[in-house]
Amino acid sequence: NEDEIIDSCPSAVECRLLGGECINCNFNKSCVYGSEITVVCQPKRGIICSGERKFQRSMICRYCYQTYKWEHTCHGTPHCRMAGSPRPRYIANCSVHSEIICLGRRRFPKNLLCNWTSGHRWTTSLILSITLGGFGADRFYLGHWQEGIGKLFSFGGLGVWTIVDVILIAVGYLKPADGSVYIW
Repeated sequence: NEDEIIDSCPSAVECRLLGGECINCNFNKSCVYGSEITVVCQPKRGIICSGERKFQRSMICRYCYQTYKWEHTCHGTPHCRMAGSPRPRYIANCSVHSEIICLGRRRFPKNLLCNWTSGHRWTTSLILSITLGGFGADRFYLGHWQEGIGKLFSFGGLGVWTIVDVILIAVGYLKPADGSVYIW
C-alpha cells in the first residue's frame, strides 16, 4: 500500500508542492479543533523532489474524517432500493484530496444517506399538482395510482384533495411511491 502511494507521487517537483499523501508532517495533536496551525513537513521516504526537504504548511486542526464533503471523495456501492423513514444509510470509502492536510488516516469509511432516485422531479410533481391535480395527474406521476383514480373520479375531492396534495408536495411530504427521493 505504501509503495502504491510512493508510485502515485510526482517526481521532479518542489517538495513543498507535494500532496498530503506524499508527505509526513509533525502534528501537534493537542491543537485546538478548527484553528489554523502551521506544521513542519517533509517528503516520505523514497520520494524524489527538489528544493528544501523540510518545509512548513498551514492546515486546519482536524482529523481527515472531519473534512468538509467537498474536501474528500467517496466511493461505494449503495444498496438503497428501499423505502424507509428515516432514510437508510450505507458505508462508503472516502479519500481526502491531496491538497488537504489533516490528522489521522487519509482514507476512511463514512456513513452516507441513501440518495436513490427513480427520476421523479419535485418541480414536475408540483406543477402537475397545481395544474392537473384535480384529475389525479400528480398521483399518477408519482406512482400512487390508486389515489390517482380516486382523485380522478371525485374531481380532486371537489378541490379539497387537490389543495391538500399541492401542500403535501410543496413541503416534500408526498414522495414517489417506490420510496425514492426527488431529483431537485
